[in-house]
Amino acid sequence: MSSVTGVCMDEGTENGKAEDVVGCHVEDAITFWAQNISSCNDLLKLSCALAEACPRAQAAFGKLDFNKIYGGCFSEDRCWYRCMVQRMINSEKCQVLYIDYGNSEVINRSEIVEIPENLQYPSVAKKYRLWGLQLPADQNLNMFDQGKTFLGSLVFEKAIKVRQKARQKDDIILVQAECEKVDIGEEVAKAGFAEKCRSPGSTEDVEKREDAMQNQRKKMKAPAPLWVNRPGHVLCNRPRTVLDPVAASARNQVFAGNRVILTKDKTPASAPVLNRSLACVRDQNLAEGSDIFEEEKETQRKENVNLLRRQKELELEVEHLKGELQTINQEKEVSRKTAEYLEETLNKYIGTKMKDLAAKVKMLKEIRRAKKNAGFGEQLSQAIKVVTEGNITVPSSLEKLQKLWSEYDLAQEMIQLCKNVDERDELIIKRNEVQQNLYSAVKEFILEVDQLFICERSNILQELSVSLEMIYGQVCELNDSEEVFQQFLTWKHAKIEEFIDIRNNTDAALQILTDLFSGILKCFDLSLEASSDTEEVPDNVDEALKEAELCVCKELKTDLTEHDEKEKGIIKSAYSKVMHKVRQEQNLITVIQKTYLASVEFKKQAEEWLNRRPNSDNLLSIKKTVKSLKAQLRWKLTEKNNLEEADDYSELEITRIKEEIAALRNKLFQEIYKEREEYEKLAYLVQKWFPELPLLYPEAGILTYMNSGGLLSHSLERDLLDAEPMKKLSTKRPLVCSEIQDQKVLLKGYSVDVSSEAKVIERVAKYHRAWDQQKEKSSLLQLLFLLFCKSDPLVYLMVPYYPGASLTVVQADAPLTLEETLKVMKGVAQGLQTLHGANIVHGSLHGNNVFAVNRKQGIVGDFDFTKSEEQRAAADTMVIGTLSLVSPELKMGQPASPASDMYAYGCLLFWLCIQNQEFGIKEDGTPEVDAVGMDDKVKSLILNLFRCDRLTAEQVLRDDCFLLVDAIPVPSQLGEEHELPEEHDSEKTDEEDAVNSKKNAVNPTQ
Repeated sequence: MSSVTGVCMDEGTENGKAEDVVGCHVEDAITFWAQNISSCNDLLKLSCALAEACPRAQAAFGKLDFNKIYGGCFSEDRCWYRCMVQRMINSEKCQVLYIDYGNSEVINRSEIVEIPENLQYPSVAKKYRLWGLQLPADQNLNMFDQGKTFLGSLVFEKAIKVRQKARQKDDIILVQAECEKVDIGEEVAKAGFAEKCRSPGSTEDVEKREDAMQNQRKKMKAPAPLWVNRPGHVLCNRPRTVLDPVAASARNQVFAGNRVILTKDKTPASAPVLNRSLACVRDQNLAEGSDIFEEEKETQRKENVNLLRRQKELELEVEHLKGELQTINQEKEVSRKTAEYLEETLNKYIGTKMKDLAAKVKMLKEIRRAKKNAGFGEQLSQAIKVVTEGNITVPSSLEKLQKLWSEYDLAQEMIQLCKNVDERDELIIKRNEVQQNLYSAVKEFILEVDQLFICERSNILQELSVSLEMIYGQVCELNDSEEVFQQFLTWKHAKIEEFIDIRNNTDAALQILTDLFSGILKCFDLSLEASSDTEEVPDNVDEALKEAELCVCKELKTDLTEHDEKEKGIIKSAYSKVMHKVRQEQNLITVIQKTYLASVEFKKQAEEWLNRRPNSDNLLSIKKTVKSLKAQLRWKLTEKNNLEEADDYSELEITRIKEEIAALRNKLFQEIYKEREEYEKLAYLVQKWFPELPLLYPEAGILTYMNSGGLLSHSLERDLLDAEPMKKLSTKRPLVCSEIQDQKVLLKGYSVDVSSEAKVIERVAKYHRAWDQQKEKSSLLQLLFLLFCKSDPLVYLMVPYYPGASLTVVQADAPLTLEETLKVMKGVAQGLQTLHGANIVHGSLHGNNVFAVNRKQGIVGDFDFTKSEEQRAAADTMVIGTLSLVSPELKMGQPASPASDMYAYGCLLFWLCIQNQEFGIKEDGTPEVDAVGMDDKVKSLILNLFRCDRLTAEQVLRDDCFLLVDAIPVPSQLGEEHELPEEHDSEKTDEEDAVNSKKNAVNPTQ
């Protein structure tokens, strides 16, 4: 018997409400489950839905919810039903209740699955209990099973009318039930399987009865409750079952009027043998009945499965027939509307036909007036004509000229590599012979090319290429077949002929229709005196109308600008072939033009040096003048020193001598600049025409000048300059400040020996060549001169002097605004791009080596040319405040690279933008950018500079931060006067300055 927690009158229960149900499961002699008769279709749909969803559903894992609805696989028919977990037997098995039928069983956890939300609605079956009845407190198990069987015979799979009386707290509905006008409760009570309650609504009485039954079961040492449904024991242990023969016979006895009388008296003590005989007979009958019941149950299950399958087939067939009926009705409606439309159309057929034709003719007139199909394929046809007619061919003298050029270049190279004087003269003679032949070939080539219209042809091809690319787009793979052009022209001719035929047919059809209408007009004109014969009335108007409409429609549909895939292939092939020929001819024109320009220059030089050879006389003359001026200057400097050391010197005399010294220095620098110009001329001649000049005039030092990139000057000496030592900046190397023609310059001394001198000159020359490519636009610090000191093993590098313009000094005095910072750092990025483009790694980018000229022009300073890239990057100057400018990969021992320069650039930009904000340092040494406040675009740029795959200098210049920065006019790098604090050297490593920087810096970890 189910656990009863009490009986209450539920206010929501409609007492006396009657409904028709079908019994589906019996729990005891007074409790059963039943389904509403109207829920049959719902159960069928539910069964189909579960059969489709559960096999693919996810198994229920974790702790099972006793209040949730799952899908369970019934052990007998292996079908899926909705269930709720009642209790856990162990970790693998649990007892479930099939909520739509009322039976329960123990199944494996693996046979319980999750079901969709749309299937988790209340149970179809309800649990009922007969009103006013209760189980006897002293009822034994045998009596309990008989009572359960008896009630099953009355309600199982029977149409029952129940009338609600009350509802218990555990949702059991107390009802008065009757079947075929038989009161089921009365029959159960008469059979002795239940007794009437003293008070049907008494909670206390029910609870006492329940407690008594539980106590009795405990005394009998039987599992409580024994009548809980489980496999192999219950009367109805699956959702669909049949009654056993015992139940059927018991039911027949009841309705036949033969009630089963079960006495409550105890069995006499003198009849144990009789009881054992009866028990044996009863067990045998039960066994036979059980076999019959199992056979009937299996038969019934198969019939149910077949019926369900047949029902589903019938439902599908009904749905199919409904669909066909709906389609037939739709077709019928369409036919009706079509008939109505045809009837309406026939009434005004002629008017509608003429109106439609007139509208189409009007549209055709507009198309012809717009000349939509005029010029079909004409542009591509003209392009084919251009590339096949009048094209530039290879000049006949070009091959000979190129061969002589190769011989001439080889002869020049042999002279350049020659070290022997005797061989040199022989090679020069041979070169001169080749030069004469080349001169003749050059004149012939120039004369031939002058007769060609190279520029005009190049312009035509360029315009043709641009116009075709705008129309046809990208060039596809080239078809090298020579028949491509002919195939296109043939196809175009056929399309035009077809279009002309269509147009002529349209004109003819409309003319025939016009003539017919003229004849009809005469027949119906009453003003004419002569009467017309009815036979003269044309009878083929319908055919003329139809033909005219067909011809007009065909012409309207004909569009020469629309093509199928085959036609597109023909056009693309022709276009690609045209573009190939255009580019081929353009390449040839480019070769001819370059050769022509080189030939013109060679001819000019050859004619200039035809009867003479360049020499170093002018250079040596300038050197003599320089030498004389240097001697005069030294004499004046000595005279000045003597006067200053004398006790009675005259101020006027000193002033006069200083003026003479200044004048001599100016003359000296003028001659030095003339000397540089002469060197540049000779270097050009050596590179282009006369490689023998350094060998012919070794005293001129032409190769030394060329190897230094044009910076080295032996005529300029440090002692001749009015140099003022920069003691504060000279902690690492000699550093003096001087003035050249009213321009302030710095001389930085490098200590070199024989082995390191060549490396320094090589690095200086490479840096200077990178600057020389763009001059001031390179954003690099210009190198002015490279000079040696006779008294000491030093080489001096002369650079412009920007006092107070380094980032360190500028930020300490008046920090840059964000706009100024972006302008300056854009110039720094330009300088790094120039260096990296020349395959130079700076390796020494820090606050003292970057200049903010006029607070808007960023210039990248030079570096220590005596050190390698790795040595420069590891210097102690690579720090700004407490922020290290050394990239993480350099700290790990990797070589310096453009990426390490960009990391230092990012650190400088970060330092300029945060001003005095505090910041933290990550484990890899990079600053925590997200923790400080700054412009979002700048922050994004800095983060991209701190990544492993950093931006290049070229990418930085294209960043959004610098796109809106106004173009800055670039001032001359010489002579910038600034009333600012004294500047640091670009490579200063003063320990005192480093200490001051640490004292004034913000601690990033605070």
